[in-house]
Amino acid sequence: MRTKFFILLAVFGLASSAMLVTAARPAGGTITGKVTFTGTPPKMKPIDMSKEPYCQKLHNPPIKTQDVEAGPGDTLEDAVVFISAGDQGSSSASTPVRYDQKGCQYIPHVAVMMVDQPLQIYNDDPNAHNIHPLPKVNAEWNKSQPPGAPPIDTKWDKPEFISVKCNIHPWMHGYFVVLKTSHYGVTGADGTFTIKDVPPGKYTLTAWQEHMGTQTQEVTVSGGAATANFTFKAMPY
Repeated sequence: MRTKFFILLAVFGLASSAMLVTAARPAGGTITGKVTFTGTPPKMKPIDMSKEPYCQKLHNPPIKTQDVEAGPGDTLEDAVVFISAGDQGSSSASTPVRYDQKGCQYIPHVAVMMVDQPLQIYNDDPNAHNIHPLPKVNAEWNKSQPPGAPPIDTKWDKPEFISVKCNIHPWMHGYFVVLKTSHYGVTGADGTFTIKDVPPGKYTLTAWQEHMGTQTQEVTVSGGAATANFTFKAMPY
């Protein structure tokens, strides 16, 4: 009986310790905010797709270039906000990021992924495309993708902001944003972003917009939440 009692006591003690460790583990917080600008943004030009009649028919009226996507209240869409220093908890991601060529556009315009995360590039159009990323620290490549071809499977092994173009359709332009952290957000049409599951602590937060550059600020996540807003100064081309 005494032996059983000590065994039960030991098991109970281990379970209690596990419960204490679990209870002491800090819950992830959320960083939210908005990215805006001051001044007059450059005017985006309508895209002439007459070279590709199929795509031209899909866009009436014509779509505009996306270098600066300004919204109501001077908000900025497709700005990437991410933890650039202080993040100790990010691991590699295995879920593929999908990048589409549809209607002679890159969708999404800005695709964010982690280092070594699988990237799958699809051609959804009945015409050929030629996808040509222009990295500076990763290896450059240039591949044709005819209609009906399987997706291009690739990944990037270094963090970088990579401009992407199509050699067949010169108006097609986008970005691959390759990060070391899983803690990032992309602003929507209202300029807001959300970064989830951030452990309590102090971090450097960076906001990047393809035309307006980058900004950084320090942020402290405590009590499960933090707020960070960024304001860029509009620049002419």
